[in-house]
Amino acid sequence: MSLLRSLLGAKKIINFSVAATSKKTVSAPKGFLAVYVGEDQVQKKRYLVPISYLSHPSFQALLSKSEEEFGFAHSMGGLTIPCPEDTFINVTSRLQ
Repeated sequence: MSLLRSLLGAKKIINFSVAATSKKTVSAPKGFLAVYVGEDQVQKKRYLVPISYLSHPSFQALLSKSEEEFGFAHSMGGLTIPCPEDTFINVTSRLQ
C-alpha cells in the first residue's frame, strides 16, 4: 500500500514537472516551489514541489547539497538541486 502511495506521489510531481516545462516560463502556483534538478550543468529539469516538503529532513538534505555546491548565488537563477533525477523522485515520493 505504501509503495502505491509513493508511486502516486511521484506521478503527481512528474505531472507538475511536465506541465511546467513549456517554452514559456510560468511561475509556480501558490503553495509550490519550483526547483531545477540534475547533475548536468547545461540541462536541468524543472519540478514543482509543495512547500510543505521544506520541513522534511530528507528534502533538507537535498537543499544542503545544493547550498554546498552553489552557495546562494548561481547561474541558473532558481533553486537548483544537483542530484540525479531518479534520486530526487525517490526522495520526494517518500514525503507524501
